[in-house]
Amino acid sequence: MKYFLIILFFLSKPVFSQQKELTLKDAVLGELSYLVPETIDKLAWQDESHYTFVDNDTLWRASVNDSVPQHLSSLIELQKALPKYLSEIPEYLWVNEDEIQLQVRNAYFIVNIIENKVTASAESEDGAENMEYCRENNKVAYTKGDDLYIAGGKGSEIAVTSDGGGGIVNGKYVHRKEFGIKSGIFWSPKGNFLAFYRKDERMVADYPLVDYMAREARLNSVKYPMAGMASHHVRVGVYNLATQETVFLESGKPLDHYLTNISWAPDEETIFVAELNRGQDQMKLNQYDAVTGKFIKTLFEEKNKKYVEPLYPIRFSKANPSEFYYLSRRDGWFHLYKYNTGGRLLEQITSGDWDVTNFLGFDEGEKNLFVEATKESPLERHVYKVKVGNGRIEKLTSGVGVHSAVFSPSFGYFIDKWSGANIPGEIDLIGTSGKLVRNLLKANDPLKGYSIGQNEIVTLKAADGKTDLYGRLIKPANFDSTKKYPIIIYVYGGPHVQLVDRSWHNKVGWWQYYMASKGYLVFTLDNRGSANRGLEFENITHRNLGLEETADQMKGIEYLKDLPFVDEGRIGVFGWSYGGFMTLNLKLRHPRIFKVGVAGGPVVDWSLYEVMYGERYMDTPKENPVGYRNSNMLNYIGNLQGKLMLIHGAQDETVVMQHSMKFLRQCIKLRKQVDFFVYPTHPHNVMDVDRIHLMEKVSNYFFENL
Repeated sequence: MKYFLIILFFLSKPVFSQQKELTLKDAVLGELSYLVPETIDKLAWQDESHYTFVDNDTLWRASVNDSVPQHLSSLIELQKALPKYLSEIPEYLWVNEDEIQLQVRNAYFIVNIIENKVTASAESEDGAENMEYCRENNKVAYTKGDDLYIAGGKGSEIAVTSDGGGGIVNGKYVHRKEFGIKSGIFWSPKGNFLAFYRKDERMVADYPLVDYMAREARLNSVKYPMAGMASHHVRVGVYNLATQETVFLESGKPLDHYLTNISWAPDEETIFVAELNRGQDQMKLNQYDAVTGKFIKTLFEEKNKKYVEPLYPIRFSKANPSEFYYLSRRDGWFHLYKYNTGGRLLEQITSGDWDVTNFLGFDEGEKNLFVEATKESPLERHVYKVKVGNGRIEKLTSGVGVHSAVFSPSFGYFIDKWSGANIPGEIDLIGTSGKLVRNLLKANDPLKGYSIGQNEIVTLKAADGKTDLYGRLIKPANFDSTKKYPIIIYVYGGPHVQLVDRSWHNKVGWWQYYMASKGYLVFTLDNRGSANRGLEFENITHRNLGLEETADQMKGIEYLKDLPFVDEGRIGVFGWSYGGFMTLNLKLRHPRIFKVGVAGGPVVDWSLYEVMYGERYMDTPKENPVGYRNSNMLNYIGNLQGKLMLIHGAQDETVVMQHSMKFLRQCIKLRKQVDFFVYPTHPHNVMDVDRIHLMEKVSNYFFENL
């Protein structure tokens, strides 16, 4: 069998005695702190020709025409305006050339940095969560418990809802943060109305989580709707600040549908909601009257025999408020479309076999739109200018890698933050003609002086024989091609995740370098079903999770076994969450191939997973009994050979502990030995300093058994 190997990045560092060995602490904590490449702190646009940043407790300004920074303010000066609040300069937004907006704990301030005084403020009460500030009315909306409140300052609190509790939740995210949902509070453009989610989950069974750290263990029940079972009901309320009354949108039945992607019309008269049926194969973009809540019309529908997944709210034109832009996969790829509020499609602005990964905005007059996209390669992200009307597209970034852009207010310039395989990070100032104005930063390599592995990207064919897949192979720093090495497969494999790209070190995690330093090869492959390759690439797994993904991963194994330096008798696999599910698939479906496996927080039985994600990819257990049976890892435990360890957080609300418990019980029934470890206080993943303990346990399991 022929494989196509493309070496895109080859990190080879000679081993000198002075080079440091990467420790486990470096690999776990350093990756997020002291081994992160330097950057420019709190970089923002002040106006069309000036950008600002923070350095050494000072706020500086520079011009696009002059790189010499000017002092604007300092922590000491800002502390004069906010003496009780500031220990550092926080994140800020420019309101105008003299004023910035700051959030400090539960309060928001508009500060004039010339006069060092607060010109406006809004502060929530103690215990506030999920805060959303509205600059137009200088008020903050927030939740306390399960109710929603608005305040302008201390003592000004108004209760928007009072029915929270007992299964009623107001102002918080719904649908388990699927469909791009991040918040439950939505201010109108002028601040006259507040839309919010109201969730009724009284019909959802209580799921038990036990707090073992109390003197007497406590039961902390959560609402966890499992696939095929009762799901919560959601409505959208609209609170009128003038009348202090709330209406609910007449979104109709069935009540267990999904209300997503909430958008306000610029005039605040209407509100738009993407409504998805429980089966997730039909989406309607509906318009409602914001004052009465009455349904006005459906602008358009999207259908797909597998699933539709709306992720992005509509974005209104500034040049014509009766038109809007919408990012959709209706043709199989994420592309931009332009509609009018009558529901007529005016133009498909971008097209092609590539994804728009971020809609950045438009210039004055909206002659050009700006996007981040995978047009050059699924492994890269570049910034593009797209001509409205004819779709002519121009690439504005040049370095091979992953780019992201922050545009000036009128889109004359942008700041490009990017990294490449051997480029820790650069920040460039670029005009929207594509001309480089100047480089603002070339980051030093924080791994300089460390002995790390060799890193290369490989391309091979999927199990369908035609689709390109991209993988990453890590070799020890002192690699000897005449030796045989054990190999660890690090896997995820599920939707919305891409593990390999051309960002710094090809997006590798430092733990993989740590294992390479201990004499292991580490391989990662993005199989079909993973992100940023179009809808067909992703939904090939529909109703049969684990099958195509495993077939693709085995193509990676075939490639590895053809390499003369791979010890095919010592292959291990490790993954978490969907990667835990994939670890079990590989270990149990191919027991003679994988000697050792570590499955963290694994899905074992998809009928035990939650409604929104589970039913999108599997339908319900009643609709798809064969698919659920084929993807149930309990049915393959009889194949178990070698060493396998499961790890689970006791407080996991994402993949509940029941998955591991059922797996262990079946192992006992079949007299199969398996190892198991629990993290008593942790949810779905183990973070912070305890992560060192986790990764030491994982590492040792491979050291001892592989």
